Order: sequence, then structure tokens, then C-alpha cells
Amino acid sequence: MNDFHDAISYAQSHEVPWTRDPQADLAHWGVHHADPSPFNCLRGPVHPRGGVSGVIRVRGEEVASWGDPERADQTFSVAKTYLALLAAVAHARGLLPDPNETIASRLPGIGFDDAHNRAITWAHMLEQTGEWQGSCFGMPDQVEHHRHVAHDPKPAQGRKGEQRALLAPGGYWEYNDVRINQLSLALLHLFRRPLPEVFMEDVLRPLGGGADFRWEGYDDAWVEIDGARMQSVPGGTHWGGGVSVSTRDQARIAQLLLDGGRHAGRQLLPASWIARMQQPCAIAPFYGWLVWLNRAGTLFADAPRDSWFMIGAGGNYVWMDPAHEAVVVVRWLDPARAPGFVTRVARALGQ
Repeated sequence: MNDFHDAISYAQSHEVPWTRDPQADLAHWGVHHADPSPFNCLRGPVHPRGGVSGVIRVRGEEVASWGDPERADQTFSVAKTYLALLAAVAHARGLLPDPNETIASRLPGIGFDDAHNRAITWAHMLEQTGEWQGSCFGMPDQVEHHRHVAHDPKPAQGRKGEQRALLAPGGYWEYNDVRINQLSLALLHLFRRPLPEVFMEDVLRPLGGGADFRWEGYDDAWVEIDGARMQSVPGGTHWGGGVSVSTRDQARIAQLLLDGGRHAGRQLLPASWIARMQQPCAIAPFYGWLVWLNRAGTLFADAPRDSWFMIGAGGNYVWMDPAHEAVVVVRWLDPARAPGFVTRVARALGQ
């Protein structure tokens, strides 16, 4: 019998040092304050969060939970993976038949038409090697040039927001939220329906989830498609908005990924797409399609090498562990303590 008491106690003792109410200290809350002016401000809604919470499932059954796993909190870049799942839905419907197809060939007129951008494929954007250049709802891609995130093994190459020379699409890996938001805009044009509706109908609701789920955009991120006004949503909460979802729903989604897109005898997402998400990017082998990989053990040394993760700022971690048939979600954990938490969970899973 697995005993997760030590891991849970460790998580509860090491909450991320962010205020629970962002309005109490917006100058230091989140990640937007590190951006160059005038882009270091929120553009979408934020709301108070709960304390440390988590869920652990083994062989499809919930075996542990703590905190308030039903509370819907903003989950930052975990939402990036949700965009990859929406792309999977599009693929299954025939809207995105070939991820190696250029976006411009299917969706002209939305920002992929110039000489540089027209070579960008869906796969480039999913692995964050697109090198897309432009502005998405007034936010230039340069804001995220030289961004260095904690799990990127290569050292910082320059000062954040300082312009760098772009390479050809596919030639450089960069964690860039402006480009992610441009991918989201492309998916909106592909579905021609608000992405939160598609995600709820095709992913969350079939899993038995969705209570209090919402996916919000920036205040000015609206487009008109087929005569209807729709909000484009970001792939995170970098500048506000993004996904608010419960810990338990995050575990449901992770279980769907662990099970190759299948739930209750129904194939919700193509198994081939889920498998492709876990393939290492050629120039960034620690990354797949909007997920983090552990093939070399560089992400978490004590997690199995076939583990893969959704990770968001503020200490949001969703871990799929095929070796132990396990799903682990922890929220609002101090990121500096994440390796210690993973070690303790791995130890318990190995019992």
C-alpha cells in the first residue's frame, strides 16, 4: 500500500511565497512584472487562489487528496497543454489533418502570411520552435525574446525583451507566450468557435468534470468570425486570464493523457496524437508538444524517465507517470521544493 503522507505533509509545508490575493501585491504577483515596460502589466482578469492542494491517482483510482481539490484556480502554463489537446480534437475532426502543414496554407490573413512566418507549421508552434514574428493583440513577440524558464537547461542568452535575430522556423526553441497566444488565435480560426466551449464539450464534460471551469481572455482580445464576436484565450495567465480549473479536473485530464486519450471505453483524443506529444523536440529534447519531458532525468532526477509534465508558474505541476500508472497533481507548491516533493512521491509509488 502506497503511503503518501510524507509527500503531502512536505507539500503543505512549502506553499509558494505568492500572496493568495493578487490585488494585495500585484507588483510581485505572477510573472508579468519581469517583462519590459510597457508590457509589464495585466491585460486580463485574475482572482484569489487557494492554498496548496493536490490529487494522486494510481491505476485510475484516486488514492490521495489534500487541500481543496474542487476549488477552481488559475493554472498558468498548464493551459499550454490544453491547447495541444484542442489541436488533437481538431486533428480528429479533420480540421488539422497534418501537423506539418503550414498554418498560412489553411488560415491566410491571420498573421502567418509574410515571407518569414509562412513557413511555420502547426508542429513548430506546438513544440515552441516556430520563431513567429509579429504582434498578437498588441503584444510583440520580442517581449518574450531571451526568456529563460526554470526547466530550460540552456543558460539565458540575453536580457529578456532584448531583440535577437530570428532563425528559420524550427531552428530555435524559446518559451514564448506571445507565440502561444498566436497559436491559440489560429486554433480559434480553425474551429470558428470559442475554444473554452470546445474544450468543455470534447474534453472536460466527457470526463465528468468542468465544475467552475473557465478560460478567460484579455480584455481587448476579441475577433469576429462568421459574424459572431469571439474572445481569443491565452495559453496561460502570464498577463492575466487563462484557465481556472480544479485540481481534481486537472487529474482527470492527466488520466486521459496517461490512458492514451481513452476514457470509459471511448477514444476522446487520438492515441497517435497523445503519443506524438511525448516525442522529444529535435533541438530541445526536454520538451514535446507543449509538455515537459524527463527522458534524461534533467527535469526531475527521481521521476521515471518516461514521466511527462504540465507545468505552470506559481508551483502548478501535473505529472503523468506511466511506469507506476500514476497521475500526480500539486498546486501552489514553492517551485524550489518541487524536486523534494517529486522525490517523496516517487519513493511512495515505488513501495
